[in-house]
Amino acid sequence: SISIGRGTRKKDEDSGTEVGEGTDEWAQSKATVRPPDQLELTDAELKEEFTRILTANNPHAPQNIVRYSFKEGTYKLIGFVNQLAVHYTQVGNLIPKDSDEGRRQHYRDELVADSQESAKVVISETENLEEDEEPKELETEPGSQTDVPAAGAAEKVTEEELMTPKQPKERKLTNQFNFSERASQTFNNPLRVEQPHPSPFTALHCWEIYDAYVEELEKQEKTKEKEKAKTPVAKKTGKMAMRKLTSLESQTDDITKVSQAAKIVERMVNQNTYDDVAQDFKYYEDAADEYRDQEGTLLPLWKFQNDKAKHLSVTALCWNPKYRDLFAVGYGSYDFMKQSRGMLLLYSMKNPSFPEYMFSSDSGIMCLDIHVDHPYLVAVGHYDGNVAIYNLKKPHSQPSFRSSAKSGKHTDPVWQVKWQKDDMDQNLNFFSVSSDGRIVSWTLVKSELVHIDVIKLKLEGSTMEVPEGLQLRTVGCGTAFDFHKEIDYLFLVGTEEGKIYKCSKSYSSQFLDTYDAHNMAVDAVSWNPYHTKVFMSCSSDWTVKIWDHTIKTPMFIYDLNSAVGDVAWAPYSSTVFAAVTTDGKAHVFDLAINKYEAICNQPVAAKKKNKITHVQFNPIHPIIIVGDDRGHIICLKLSPNLRKMPKEKKGQEVQKGPAVEIAKLDKLLNLVREVKTKT
Repeated sequence: SISIGRGTRKKDEDSGTEVGEGTDEWAQSKATVRPPDQLELTDAELKEEFTRILTANNPHAPQNIVRYSFKEGTYKLIGFVNQLAVHYTQVGNLIPKDSDEGRRQHYRDELVADSQESAKVVISETENLEEDEEPKELETEPGSQTDVPAAGAAEKVTEEELMTPKQPKERKLTNQFNFSERASQTFNNPLRVEQPHPSPFTALHCWEIYDAYVEELEKQEKTKEKEKAKTPVAKKTGKMAMRKLTSLESQTDDITKVSQAAKIVERMVNQNTYDDVAQDFKYYEDAADEYRDQEGTLLPLWKFQNDKAKHLSVTALCWNPKYRDLFAVGYGSYDFMKQSRGMLLLYSMKNPSFPEYMFSSDSGIMCLDIHVDHPYLVAVGHYDGNVAIYNLKKPHSQPSFRSSAKSGKHTDPVWQVKWQKDDMDQNLNFFSVSSDGRIVSWTLVKSELVHIDVIKLKLEGSTMEVPEGLQLRTVGCGTAFDFHKEIDYLFLVGTEEGKIYKCSKSYSSQFLDTYDAHNMAVDAVSWNPYHTKVFMSCSSDWTVKIWDHTIKTPMFIYDLNSAVGDVAWAPYSSTVFAAVTTDGKAHVFDLAINKYEAICNQPVAAKKKNKITHVQFNPIHPIIIVGDDRGHIICLKLSPNLRKMPKEKKGQEVQKGPAVEIAKLDKLLNLVREVKTKT
């Protein structure tokens, strides 16, 4: 701009015209600068127009959905695709007028309004009686006929009022945007000259004023008589309204209060019946443990059974994370030739005779898990591949949410379910594993179960060649899984082929690691609650193995001489775990006391033929529960030797906590690692 200004100044000087400094430099035309790499376009190309059409179609909606037509026997393309994308919805709280609830609420408002009006009438009557020294009826003589028409009029009024239904008064709604209460307004009332009676008039003579006073008094007396005639009817209507209200309340008051009282009485009776068992549970400690060296025993306490679940197997056990005396039991069948129904029962140790909650299902329940933050939600997996969520706050026979063949489900039995943390939108979320080789994440979105396949189990190097030359990939059958206690994305999956895969939620196509764990199906896999590197697995090949997930070979191997149905870590020690076998025995190990064999081998089944299927430790009490294939659950108390804690030495405090438990297990693992490195 400076150079252009100087040039114009020179031209002006040459032409002889006088121009001052700073004359309209902004108005001078600017020379356009073209970049060296600009395209050279012809006039036709410059004039060519490119049109863009904006449509209301959803870009994420699939355009090639096909469905199988059973009528024609082929897949047909669906022409209509829903293009609606919902960005925001909100559930309102309005009730339709025509609905039963709306009519009930309208009727209740009428009754309340009528009772308030009758109360106002009674109050105004008493005020008027207090103002007058005597009622008006006493002024007339008893023999006079002036009483008769007044009573007749009153009767006529009451009959008309009773015949015509009262319409409820419409309430004036307050302005929600510009509203202020009268009590909050500080308005100074102006001075007013009060007149002696309500009707204003002007008169010249005092007699006219007197006549007006008399007329006004007569009017007031007539209104009082009318109100007195109305009051008994108003009182009756008020009483009727109160009776109707109480009848409505009595309708809603069904057997719930009685059932609550009956439940308390039932618990009291059970505590009296099983008083000796309750005393053993609280106070009894086996004194013979002092002479048994390092071995311990299991003391049978309660036995839980129900006639409706007589011929079903116990397929799942889970303690409630909030109510520590309550546990859930899943019933089904492990025999695929004898599949029938399933049941979900919740027992309390306060009432061993009958379950607190009872649900039945068409298909057998194979697994369950209770939510940590919402202890009334129970997720279950069925033999037919469906998953469901039961809500204990709504004790109906049907689950609150359930998958279906239409919305998506597993094609084989679901062997384990586990609740996970809520997703980014605070929706409930749980995972499931099935024999169809899929690990699926289920999310509860707007009262619907939405599922996503997290990983598909594929057997490495297992392709079958068919005569036509095609290759078929065989799918791994998932039987058990467990999520890491600290690393959110890490989890282990056990399969029917005996392998254990270390997987991540982020990688759906490959495994982080593979362990050749067992020779038969993996029945259970579980991370240690204290040590973040250690996990345990059991199998039908009679073995229990303890692993460090950074090493491909097991740290400890235990042969229990029978198929192992389930294992569980103790919540109070990092080195204690329990295992149950199909020969009816329970085995308790403490690696800190004995690294080579169990410190308790005890038959706990009711009969020798009964196979024990599952075991669980109580989170706070020194007890375990075991379930068998006859539908029985037995509660057993651990003797002192099975839960030995470090002894207190003189002058030294015993350190407790997770750090001590981790160090205790690390010490054992280091011994094994040293032996392995030497060999």
